[in-house]
Amino acid sequence: MDPTKLFQDILITAQANLQQTAVTTETQMSGSSGTQVQQTTPEPTGTNDPNRTPPTLPGTYQTDLLNPRDYPHTYISDTCEFLKNRWTPGKAEPGTVVMTVMYHSIVKGDDSAVTLDNQISSERHKQIALDLYNQGFSAIDMSQFVNFMKYNDYIPARSVLLITDDRHHESYFSDHFLPLYQEYGWKVVNGWISSDATTEDLWKENERVEAAGYVDHQAHGVVHNENMSDGSTDEYIYSELQGSIDRIKEHFGKIPQAIIWPGGTFGNRPIQIAKELGYEVGFTVNPRGPVMYNWVPLDDEIDPGRPAYLADGTSDPLFVIPRYWDTDVSSHIDTVRQIGKAAKEQIFANREIELEYYDIVCKSITGEIPGL
Repeated sequence: MDPTKLFQDILITAQANLQQTAVTTETQMSGSSGTQVQQTTPEPTGTNDPNRTPPTLPGTYQTDLLNPRDYPHTYISDTCEFLKNRWTPGKAEPGTVVMTVMYHSIVKGDDSAVTLDNQISSERHKQIALDLYNQGFSAIDMSQFVNFMKYNDYIPARSVLLITDDRHHESYFSDHFLPLYQEYGWKVVNGWISSDATTEDLWKENERVEAAGYVDHQAHGVVHNENMSDGSTDEYIYSELQGSIDRIKEHFGKIPQAIIWPGGTFGNRPIQIAKELGYEVGFTVNPRGPVMYNWVPLDDEIDPGRPAYLADGTSDPLFVIPRYWDTDVSSHIDTVRQIGKAAKEQIFANREIELEYYDIVCKSITGEIPGL
């Protein structure tokens, strides 16, 4: 699928759903609820204490602040592992939320300088950063994101992952992202296309910004414009994924942790091969919502109201992480904040139940929770 056409389709769909989102948000704020969602509670591991009956664990946190089709999917099957990571002191606090933002192209000037649907102006970009900062968000890099999603390692309670797709010159990063690094300490992730057409000068420019510490290059394919899907040959999928690994290692001295799926297209076979090659997460272009530890909003089927969104709910949640588009991200920032706040309140309300369950079912298998 042509990436520009996919962007246009998603942009039209997102704009059409803004009013629905606002109404849903108002419903949540007024306290009513009507969303039907699937809850996933993994089976416990370990052997219960025969003298004590474990309590019933609460269901996965739900929210009416997102489209009702985008319900949370979990990915950690071991309940004891999950609870230990949730309640170990020093880990990310319950309700920690990550908002992933996708940039494609930033042009200098105000909105009058924008000529394409997949562009935003530098003034809009500055406003996005200010909106995030004023709502208490901090940017993280890919390593922090991966460790949070897999192990609940500490990150700021309101975190944002800024991802700018495709190849860019050093001036693009120094103009638009270096100021955020200097002022806030924020890094940017670059979905780097390891193209054969990349000049030596462009490689060297990107090697410099990587070495400077504020740009984190991750994989975005090699050919790139021919997207990976279940219809792709294994030879092509391996060439895109392994080719990205080889060139990022050669030029940036590291192994990429993330595949930012070219065009946002993915499939079970590409995901399987990505995992085989050592990738840990993947990102789509479906702007479904934020993510939390063991919590990713996805849809199992194609939504007739949003036909441009690929169904992602039957895939590994860690490899279909949703991303908000830069064109309308500011309208969603407060919603993300509210989701994190409400999740924190619910999780802490059930803290004693979860700790009692852990004490009865898990402690003899996975040990004490340190610091408790």
